[in-house]
Amino acid sequence: MCGIAGLTWRDGEAVTRMTDAIAHRGPDDSGLYQGEPVTLGHRRLTIIDLSSDGHQPMTDPQGLVTLTYNGEIYNYRELREQLVTLGHQFRSSSDTEVLLHAYLQWGEACVERLNGMFAFAIWDSRDRSMLLVRDRLGVKPLYYAEVTRPDLDGTQLVFASEIKGILASGAVSREIDRQSLYYFMGYEYVPGRRTIFRDVHELEPGCLLRWKDGKVTQRRYWELDLTPKVRTNDEYKQLLREQLRRSTQMQLVADVPVGVFLSGGLDSTALVAFASEIGPMRSFSMGYADRSYSELEYARHVAEHYGTTHEEVLASSMSPETLERVVWHLDEPMSDLSTAAFFMLCEKVRPHVKVCLSGEGGDEAMAGYDRFKASRLNAAYTRIPGFIRHGLIEPAVLGLRDRPTKKGAVNVLKRFVEGAHLPADGGHLRWQYFMQPEIEGDLFRPELLNDVTRDPFAPVRDVFARSRWSDRVTNEIFIDTSLSMPSSVLDKVDKMSMAHGLEVRVPFLDHEYVELCATIPSSKKLRGMTTRAIYREAMAGVLPDKVIRRKKQGYSLPVKNWLRGDLEDYMRGLMRESPVIHEFFQPATVTRLMDEHRAMQANHSHLLWSLINLAVWDRLFLHSAAERSAA
Repeated sequence: MCGIAGLTWRDGEAVTRMTDAIAHRGPDDSGLYQGEPVTLGHRRLTIIDLSSDGHQPMTDPQGLVTLTYNGEIYNYRELREQLVTLGHQFRSSSDTEVLLHAYLQWGEACVERLNGMFAFAIWDSRDRSMLLVRDRLGVKPLYYAEVTRPDLDGTQLVFASEIKGILASGAVSREIDRQSLYYFMGYEYVPGRRTIFRDVHELEPGCLLRWKDGKVTQRRYWELDLTPKVRTNDEYKQLLREQLRRSTQMQLVADVPVGVFLSGGLDSTALVAFASEIGPMRSFSMGYADRSYSELEYARHVAEHYGTTHEEVLASSMSPETLERVVWHLDEPMSDLSTAAFFMLCEKVRPHVKVCLSGEGGDEAMAGYDRFKASRLNAAYTRIPGFIRHGLIEPAVLGLRDRPTKKGAVNVLKRFVEGAHLPADGGHLRWQYFMQPEIEGDLFRPELLNDVTRDPFAPVRDVFARSRWSDRVTNEIFIDTSLSMPSSVLDKVDKMSMAHGLEVRVPFLDHEYVELCATIPSSKKLRGMTTRAIYREAMAGVLPDKVIRRKKQGYSLPVKNWLRGDLEDYMRGLMRESPVIHEFFQPATVTRLMDEHRAMQANHSHLLWSLINLAVWDRLFLHSAAERSAA
């Protein structure tokens, strides 16, 4: 796990600035390669082969190709054996060198043989081309910008593992992309290849980009096929157990200590169960004083059941300083309520282990989120006559006062009605979209609304257009794995862990496990209102019954209560002083939302938390940066 950066021209000073900006990703070593006409940089976090033989950027002995690489190739030993039989010789035991030789042997088709999480760049001097590659499901991030220079012909390329690395090059503007800002306020992240910076893009999962002769081309080398196969329930259950056991145990390979994030839910417990078959494990959990948010009781039960060495982190509040560190490492606003919690957990875990397994991806592959249930319920809800829904139900439900607990009947009912009220083309993501149309017109300044396309679910439709299936749940899984998971969940996990030099591995996103899940008919995943039905059956006898029967709780901070308490003054100060808030939003509406939230007339925590994150981001990346440049 590392940080990479590079340019398609020679500038060692610029790339050194870029790698310095992402030094937290690789505190163990740094490297620089200057060829003709490119510059590559690397920051190394040593996980496999701790010796200097794994130093990057790495060039083959003949000087043909040079690699800078971030990630882990879990099947590198098998690939190494194949390459040795084909005549390749190795000087290290690193997966980096295996990847380098795999490219020499198979070219860009080598990516089809890789099992792992990765983002890498290869300079090929033979045809003077640069290849950028991101793993199939987007576990590892990779950003790029296309720029022009008066001294060079054609389009040039700047790339890095994080946006701050690209900005440090000095070659890319910090101008806000207004359409991305519009999307962010609803989704709580910027969806797809866009970023909050107009000229910076994220390479999409399963894609590769090639730069040659001043021209950039891209292609998708992998996309999830959700065509079901005919198997019996027993066959599916056996395959699920076998494949998840294999991916979990394969991802334990490391030359440093490994642990597991444990919430006590289905996914983290499965990882503990299968990892513990290899040997004793360390587990880590976060909890809160508010029991409606805390899962510590379940995590303790699992830790005791499997005999892990267990550590707990208790969060009673969050300081503004912590929030600012979170936003700095995110590079762009992302207001998922679990982000800061994960940052704080990773910070406490890093002194104990250098690698941790985590359960991301299990819900996306098997229809595990509440939004899948909401989408199914909506089919019945829409059969109620419109004058009853809009004239009676919605006013009555939305007029209920918010409750301080995380869920509960009132809060769940209000969230369902809010999502159902949004346009149908949002699909199941309507229940994860937090900008109501009647608030949108009052909150944004007219100048911004006139400058964007007011079509909140265009990103959803763009992904849906690639889907080949007619089944609703199947399409929803495709949208989750293609859009919301890489843009939100995986970016969060990568940046919050790498902020502390901690590598997080995600066995549920082993592409072979995901491809297996994709062959299971959706009726076996969402059965009535039971999410992940076939998976729960497969884990019976493997996991404790208490875990199998658990409802999904989710992993987030009690921010809505903190905004009515410890963080309220901080929030109001930011809203008064932030240039970006005054430039793009109506101050009177912002004040109204804060007042209504404090009075518990409504739960505006998602919008307010987004505004807070935006204001902090503005101070860290725009105005303070401009002031430093002017000085």
